[in-house]
Order: sequence, then structure tokens, then C-alpha cells
Amino acid sequence: MSTSHFPTNFGVFMAPFHKIGVSPTVLFERDLAVIELADRLGFQEAWLGEHHSGGHEPIGSPELMLAAVSRTTRTIKLGTAVNSLPYHNPFLLAERLVTLDHLTHGRAIMGFGPGQLISDAYMLGIDPSTQRDRMLEAAAVIMRLLRGETVTEKSDWFDLHEAKLQLRPYTVPELDVVVAAVTSPSGPVTAGRLGIGMINLSASSPAAFEALRTHWSIAEKEAAKHGRTVDRRNWRLSAITHIAETEEQAREDCAHGFEEIWNYLSHISPLPASDKPDVEGMIDDAIETGSVLIGTPDTAIELIRKLADQTGGFGSFVMTLTDFTTFEKQKRAVELCAEYVIPEFRGQLQPIREHNAWVRDSEWKTETVAAINAASQKYAQQTAEAR
Repeated sequence: MSTSHFPTNFGVFMAPFHKIGVSPTVLFERDLAVIELADRLGFQEAWLGEHHSGGHEPIGSPELMLAAVSRTTRTIKLGTAVNSLPYHNPFLLAERLVTLDHLTHGRAIMGFGPGQLISDAYMLGIDPSTQRDRMLEAAAVIMRLLRGETVTEKSDWFDLHEAKLQLRPYTVPELDVVVAAVTSPSGPVTAGRLGIGMINLSASSPAAFEALRTHWSIAEKEAAKHGRTVDRRNWRLSAITHIAETEEQAREDCAHGFEEIWNYLSHISPLPASDKPDVEGMIDDAIETGSVLIGTPDTAIELIRKLADQTGGFGSFVMTLTDFTTFEKQKRAVELCAEYVIPEFRGQLQPIREHNAWVRDSEWKTETVAAINAASQKYAQQTAEAR
């Protein structure tokens, strides 16, 4: 497989999954601080989720958080991962994202999905069985609005009359938009139908990893049917990630919050619950099934190559950060990714290694020593003659 199949963009994603019992004000500041760090270290993207219940995921409006952090970052793109379309009037959501695109000078990315938490839908009086249909309805309207169309559209949950955005996106030719996918074909079908990108969440987990084999071909076939195109560079894969200097350190770090967060994740998602009686056994199970990436930078490099083999190529790898570990350990994981993983795939290390080998393998040391000795002898001779 050619190196062009490997990702060259990297991001951080925080749903976020926080431990219960810590001030939400403090947690919000920490989430923003991670994005600021990622920006300084050269990550290309940062993503925040939208959830309205459950306690562990307290961000209800990722656009607000991203607007705040846009003031303290320089180049990193800022994405919603994801806006739950069935919960929003499509016109108002499109308007907010365009505003964010202007505030960030073209760094906004709109990610959308049907909504993950049944409890969110229940509070809003939405039948969960309608959420994917609602997502498709809203997504089609939003893309028409973003592309400058005037939309008159009536459904059983929104009604638009000659709706047209006052602002076009700052980004030219159009705002970057992606749809979430995990295992079902609805994500790639939507990506192809609308000609947009895709972000596969929990991509290393068993069922999601298997689905990667067919997801892009589904998107391409659907795009061809609707006169659209899709680009692998706009395909992001995300995996729950913690890396440390050693395997042992990474596992030890995760003992901090793994049991609490994993029990929550296995309750709300397809990730498997563990029957192990201790946190060490739970961590072992999650690693062995591929549900999480817990290891070293080399472990991360190995997984990314495995994902590239499975997919045939994708554009961005996104680290999903959780409170498995402390805030300080999460920041160190981001640093290690920037230090060792990102440059491996962006081709930054190879010429340095080649130059190092070139110099080490040369005979220049002998020539250098000979030149120094000759200069010393010449000086000694000149000094003697001057006497």
C-alpha cells in the first residue's frame, strides 16, 4: 500500500466523557485547554460533541465552546462531532454554523448525526425510530441552504417558507460538512447522497472496524447515483486513545477512571461490557478486542496502519480523549502523538533519519581529524620558523 493511503491530518475529539463529581466549569476549561494545546502542537482538527443527558457528557452546544476557543487558537479547524439534527430546526442550525465559520475565519466544520442518547430524544419528545429519517431530511435541507439555495420545505417537524441564509459561509467553495458513522450504512449512504465527508467513531471497535471494509464503497456508489463525488481525504476515523511512554504506564494511567467511563460507554453504545471483577481485567478486555487504543506511540502507529489496510485509505485520524486518565495524562498523550505519531505519517522524520545515517556512515570524521592535525602542525611549524 502506498504512503498516500495513510492519514496526514490528525485531530482530537472530546464527546467529552468526564468523570462525575468534578465542577463542569473546570471541565469546560480543561476541554478548551486541550484544544489550545493541540493547536500549538500542530494538530489539524478538534471536535466537540453535543449531548443533553447522562451526566458524563455535559456539552449541550459545541458551537458555543468552539466559538470560545477560536479566540485562543490559530490554525486548528473546529468541528461539531456531532450536531444531532433531529433536535434542531435545520435553518437555525445552518445559520449558527455559518456564523461560526465567519468567527473562525473558515476553520469551522459541521459534523452531524441522528443523535446517540435515547434519553435526549425522550426529553425532547422525539420517537427514536424517526431519528435517522429526520437526520436525512434535515441534512438535505441544510446542504441546500449552505449552497445558497432558497428552500421551501414542509415536514412533520419543521416548516420552511422561502428560507435563505443571510450569510454565505466564509469557507470557499463551501463549509466543510461530515456525517457520523459507526456500523450501519446510514452514514456512508448520507455522505454519498450529499457529496460530503464522513467521520467514523469508535473505528477500532470490533463491529465498527469490520464495517470499515464496505463503508467507503457504499458512499462512492451512492454518490455516483446522485451525481456527487466523495473524497477519501474527507474521511476521518476516530478511536478511543490513550498513549504513554510505555505500555505499562498507559495501562496504569487508565486505572484512574476506566471503570466509571467504560461502564457508561457500554451502557449507551455497542461497546461490550466487561465481566472482569477488577479494572485491570477490564482494560485488558478492551485492548484485546480492539475497542480502545491504550499503549505507546508505536501502538498508535500500528493501529493507524491497520486502519489504512482495512479501509484502503483515509484522510484524518482523530484521537478520542476520555477521563480514563487525569487531565495531565491526557495532555501528555496529545504531546506524544504530536512528537512521534504525526511526524511519522506526515513524512517529517524520514529526511532527518536519512541525514543522520548519511553523516554517521561517512568518513568525514577521519578527514576532520586529519584537517585539525594538519592545522596544528602548520601552526607549530610557523611558530618554530618565527623563532
